[in-house]
Amino acid sequence: MAFVLGSGSPRRLELLAQLGVVPDAVRPPDIDETPARAELPRPYCARMAREKVAAVVADADDVVLCADTTVALGRRILGKPTDENEAAAFLRLMSGRRHRVITAVAVRQGARMWEVDVVSTVRMKNLSQPEIAGYLATGDWQGKAGGYGIQGPAGALIPWISGSFTGIVGLPLAETAGLLRAAGMKVWA
Repeated sequence: MAFVLGSGSPRRLELLAQLGVVPDAVRPPDIDETPARAELPRPYCARMAREKVAAVVADADDVVLCADTTVALGRRILGKPTDENEAAAFLRLMSGRRHRVITAVAVRQGARMWEVDVVSTVRMKNLSQPEIAGYLATGDWQGKAGGYGIQGPAGALIPWISGSFTGIVGLPLAETAGLLRAAGMKVWA
């Protein structure tokens, strides 16, 4: 039995290492991540995790883990910004408001699948234009849902969260450990 991580995220690798889990292979799937028309954020996120884990090529006894993190402002999905202007627009939308960060995790072994999603609430402080420009200049917004990563410089913009910090980063550890155990893997072994 091999453990395959279906994600190119360095943050997910670091979080798995906190559980003492090192993948035997890393195979990020290439799927269409476009939300369906009128699709709500939580079902969208869960669907992405399922589609990713189904798309990873693995042997029947291999354990495959995939995850998806979605930032939601009300019913609106804030994906990975395509450029700095879109990242700035996302930050202005979230400024002074609460939003949700949903991370869905799917684990597959052969035909069996285990899945969970974790919803956390994040409040971003009121952002000034110099704060937005300063954050964007770090480049940390690139490749991150909602245009920020709480574990980096954007942590200074977030005074309050409710939920799973590791879920906001991209892999809720308590829930992930449970899924891996369900699939027969050892955590901290």
